[in-house]
This record gives sequence, structure tokens and C-alpha cells, in this order.
Amino acid sequence: GAMHYMWMWFITPYINVPNLNFPIPTFPPYPNPKSQVKRTVLVTFSTFALFIAFAASALSLFFYKRHKRVQEVLEEWEIEYGPHRFAYKELFKATNGFKQLLGKGGFGQVFKGTLPGSEAKIAVKRVSHDSSQGMREFLAEIATIGRLRHPNLVRLLGYCRYKEELYLVYDFMPNGSLDKYLYGGSYQKQLSWTQRFKIIKDVAYALSYLHHDWLQVVIHRDIKPANVLIDDEMNASLGDFGLAKLYDQGYEAQTSRVAGTFGYMAPELMRTGRPTTGTDVYAFGVFMLEVSCGRKLFEPQAESEEVVLANWAINRWENGDIVEAANERIRQDHDKGQLELVLKLGVMCSHQAEEVRPDMATVVKILDRVSELPDNLLDIVITEKLGKWYETYGNVLDTDMTMESACNLTITESVTSVRR
Repeated sequence: GAMHYMWMWFITPYINVPNLNFPIPTFPPYPNPKSQVKRTVLVTFSTFALFIAFAASALSLFFYKRHKRVQEVLEEWEIEYGPHRFAYKELFKATNGFKQLLGKGGFGQVFKGTLPGSEAKIAVKRVSHDSSQGMREFLAEIATIGRLRHPNLVRLLGYCRYKEELYLVYDFMPNGSLDKYLYGGSYQKQLSWTQRFKIIKDVAYALSYLHHDWLQVVIHRDIKPANVLIDDEMNASLGDFGLAKLYDQGYEAQTSRVAGTFGYMAPELMRTGRPTTGTDVYAFGVFMLEVSCGRKLFEPQAESEEVVLANWAINRWENGDIVEAANERIRQDHDKGQLELVLKLGVMCSHQAEEVRPDMATVVKILDRVSELPDNLLDIVITEKLGKWYETYGNVLDTDMTMESACNLTITESVTSVRR
């Protein structure tokens, strides 16, 4: 090859040889420490931003699914009609960890609380859900009762579902329940006859609204002094709708398990298990006698004719003066016309024959003196009397209950506690 190249150069001395002087390549400069820091910060920030975006997406998906689950339980009726749904943490904070107990009964405990921000006083009732009733129906019933609006009904502000418990939030009634004023020692001296008569009328107005003036018929099923709450101006409001039943106007309630408090349950309720407006009227009649006479339904230590309050009132009426059924202090501090009216109306409403009892609209008219009692009311009471109340409830207590009957019976207070 070299000889060939030289030979060619000898023949052609003027050959052009290409310039083989190639430039030497240069390497990039070593990175600046400052730019390396910026790159590290940028990568870290981008990674953190992606993590935040991923976490936010996961949380959004979680809350969306939980919201969908809640909507599947509550559906559209709560959005349109239902009461406010409180968060459990909100109620926990409002009640200071459920520490201030106001009272307790067969359906749960009641705690006092203060709503943050508004400083409004509330009463929070904690009840355990009955597994035999679907949660959907249970919440629907709460939503319906939450729509009731009347000055003599304790207002349901909202509720909270947490695990297997339900929390009901009501307006706080600073003077507590009526039974404390009737049998609470020092409280008893504070109730004048005027206040007693006003309380009776307040409860009558509430029941008339529930039975006649709302979209549906509402049967309370547990009317008694413990469920009548008093505000700071001594106005009475009917509360505790834990046993309430609702049905459309013009129809009849379906047979259900027997529920209520011994002494306040109508005889036909014990037989048929069907609550009606008449069974509420019966309980209200017993309530009227209890408030106006100032004594318990049963006094086992009294004389035989005085043991049962209703029988004692009828006994005094037959002997010429029904006012004698009231205790002496009330007889000294009463409007005789009002007291006599209330006692006679109480006997009429609590009659064992449902046909004798008036409806609550008529009761309100009689209390307001718009209507009058029948002139022959005593004859009606005596003729239609079916038997002694004490024997009716005594037979129930002495009968051995089967497992089925025990499961279908809900009693909020025992006879022994009524007699205390």
C-alpha cells in the first residue's frame, strides 16, 4: 500500500492530501454545586406534591363512598324533611364526654350539653338501637317526629348515629320533668293549683295537635309525669317519643307489641295490643287525676277504698263531693269549679269503656269552657264501669308470661316503681 502511495506521488507530485488535523473533543464542565441543590429540591417537591395528590384522591374516594353509604341508609327523605344530623364528635364535645347525666330510664340515658358557638343548652338522649326494627324505619320515624312543631312539644333538634347507638338531641328544659315537682320533696311546694291546671291544659293542647291537627295521627303511648318537661317559665311540654306510633288520618293503627307504663295503659290495649287515640286519652285521664289530686296512682298503705286513685275519685263523687279526692293542700289552694271540672273529666277520660272517653279535641274544648260535661256523667260512669283497675292490672301481673308474650311487652316502669 505504501509503495503504491509513493509511486502515485512520484508520477503526480502535485496531489492534494486532505487535512487530517481533527479538533480535540472537550468534555462538559463538572456540575455546579448550586444547580445540584436546586435539582434535588425540585425532585423532592415534585415527589411530595404527587404524594399529596394521591392522598387527597384516596381521602376523597373514602368520604365519597361513606357519603354514598349514608345516602343509601337515609335516602332522600332526610335531605328534604329530616332533622339535623350531628357528628358524634360534636355531641361528645358539647356534653363534655357525656359526663353530666340528667336522668335515665328504660330507653336510655339523658345528658346535658352546650352546643359550641351558639351556647344553646341541649339535652342528649343516648339509646341503644333495637335490632328487631330496621334502622331505615327507625330513622324514618325520627325524621317524621322531627317535623312536629308545637309550643307544648319538646322539640327534636337532631340526631346522631354512632355504631349501635342513636343519640337524640332535644331542647334543654331547665326545670326538668313534672314528676320531680309532684313527688320530689321541696319541689312539691312550688306547684300551685293555677300551675297544675296550666300544665294539664298544655299537655292537652299537645295531644290534640298529635291526634287531630298534624298530617298523620301520632299516638304517644307513654303519657305520664316523667315525660312532661317544664321550662323556665313553668310551661309544660310533652316529650319522649320513643314509643310513638304514626299512621295516616282516616286509618287505624296496626296491632303491635304492648308498650307503655303500668297504670297508664288502657284495658283494651292489654287485650288487643292495638294502640289508638283512645288509649292515649285513657293515659291522659290518669295523668289529670294524678296532677290534680297530688298523689300517686297507687297508695298500698292507704285505706282499701283509697288504694287506687281512680276508684277513690269515683267513690268521692258517688258520695257527693269529688273534690275530696284531692289532698288537703290542693283543696285549700284551688278554684273549686276548675278542680271539680278536671277531676270529673279525668274520670271520664280514664274510663275503662273506650266508648265513654271523649277525643282530645273535645277535652280541649271542655278545659277551655267552650263545651260542657254531660249532666248525667256520673250515671254514665257507673253504668259503663267494667271493673276495678287494680284487679285488671293484678291479673296481668299474676299471670305467667310465655316467652312470646314477654318478647312482645315493653314496659317503661314497673308497678313497684309507680307505687314508690
